[in-house]
Amino acid sequence: MELELRHLKTIRTIAEAGSLTRAATVLGLAQPALSAQLRRIERALGGQLFERGRHGVRATALGELVLDRARLVLPAVSELQQEAARFARARRAAQWLRLGATHGPLLGALVDLLADAAPDAQLTTHASWSERELATLLADGRLDFAVAGTCGTAAPPGAESLVWREIAVDPVFVMLPEGHPLAHGREVELAGLADEEWACVPGDGCFADCFTAACARAGFAPRRMYETDTASCVHLVQVGRAVGLCRATFPTTPGITTKPPADTPLVWRHLLGWHPTTQRPDTAATVLAQARTAHAGAAARSHSYADWLTTAGGRPDGTA
Repeated sequence: MELELRHLKTIRTIAEAGSLTRAATVLGLAQPALSAQLRRIERALGGQLFERGRHGVRATALGELVLDRARLVLPAVSELQQEAARFARARRAAQWLRLGATHGPLLGALVDLLADAAPDAQLTTHASWSERELATLLADGRLDFAVAGTCGTAAPPGAESLVWREIAVDPVFVMLPEGHPLAHGREVELAGLADEEWACVPGDGCFADCFTAACARAGFAPRRMYETDTASCVHLVQVGRAVGLCRATFPTTPGITTKPPADTPLVWRHLLGWHPTTQRPDTAATVLAQARTAHAGAAARSHSYADWLTTAGGRPDGTA
């Protein structure tokens, strides 16, 4: 049997798991099958790689040697695959634009605008709740551009290897049912919502911590947070089960009014990301310009945001 990359991955997984049982679970194998595979690998390498004991497995001297080499080889091969994928994508004759985005109104509007601006481009989309997933897809060459965001001034995911440019900065609004006692003021004091339950879409950034901190400054801790899809958030607010958190560009929706919390305690930065080695500057400039146009359109379609921008002087922090 010749040694293959998958064998090195198996050895690494066993070492990291510390037992054949846990490694078999990680690899999706039955333990007897993994034990038999390990014996074949050991025969191919000429010696025992792990000592078995009551508390799991421990690498032998030969095992440590193989693991040291595997820790060099496996990342190098992974990097080669990623670079080859990016190179192959860049060399395609036809122009493809693979767009990713987290939840929100910008992706659909961006696709519509790019379809007009670049009618020969083949557009595909990928939606995700995870900014980190989108950054990984960009780094691996599986997406060309991603619309994501960060809370406040937090760094975007993959900032060390990806290019991120700001599309816009918005305040975070509160969604209230139309009959709510606080639904008719210009702004909402967070302290007035201390007894409410909350709903928002999930994410893997720091937004949840920032929201909890904003509530603490207002003198309370949020009772319960329902993390779910946008349609379910809307339903929970419409029926009065919860109040919601949304971006200010959230479209006008029957049965719901959206209001900014007083003093703008939370802001959201809309960002466009791409990998610098796979995108031409003119293509990136076109997509960024269209993303900013898409945001402007979404802001104009949200009546509450358009009204607030007029009175706040056009800035999310309320300054001129």
